[in-house]
Amino acid sequence: MFDIQYTCSDFLVINKHPNVSVHKDDGDTMLLQEVAKVSGDKQLYLIHRLDKMTSGLLLLGRNAQAARELSEQFAERKVDKFYLAIGSKKPKKKQGLIRGDMERSRRSSWKLINRYQNPAVTQFFSSASEPGERLFLCKPLTGKTHQIRVALKSIGSAIVGDPIYNPSSDADRGYLHAFALCIEYQSDHYRFVCDPRKQHSLGDKWNQDTTSQAIDAWLKPWELSWPTIHN
Repeated sequence: MFDIQYTCSDFLVINKHPNVSVHKDDGDTMLLQEVAKVSGDKQLYLIHRLDKMTSGLLLLGRNAQAARELSEQFAERKVDKFYLAIGSKKPKKKQGLIRGDMERSRRSSWKLINRYQNPAVTQFFSSASEPGERLFLCKPLTGKTHQIRVALKSIGSAIVGDPIYNPSSDADRGYLHAFALCIEYQSDHYRFVCDPRKQHSLGDKWNQDTTSQAIDAWLKPWELSWPTIHN
């Protein structure tokens, strides 16, 4: 269900496994309660969230004040987040910016539209993966529901195994992973990386040769030459 990656007095960082809900729904076990049993906390606070299919780094507050401060940083877009994804087809473009408003589509899905009143903004690089697939490194600059999943579908490369945006794809999981997180807390800088190749529970595709070589080049994603975005 999870692994604890880092702990300090005010927060902890876990690696959430795929197909685990952050919130209790459909009879799922409450993730925060399960983490608290291991960490010894009476209560943990959710600072941000990941979709059920998404694995990787999740930050949890150990007290209300720390959770409030860290939540404000997410809300003010002061946190750098980086995700890995495997797309199912060759994208319309190999790197750049995906930008546009998102609106409700059918059932529980969203779609990107050609309007910019309150846009979702995602920067990305991509690299060769296995035949018929593409590996993406995404840096979302906003925090919309399903943002990366919708963004990659909009450029023609829906995520492998995504049950909503790529339902015909047969895979052991939906291949979206919260890879790295950079935060500042009380004047200290923290950089966390969760390499998905190190655990079988995170999926087999990360370990394929071409994909793994690309991940090696991205292990410090904050050092890459991300273009400055001007509003």
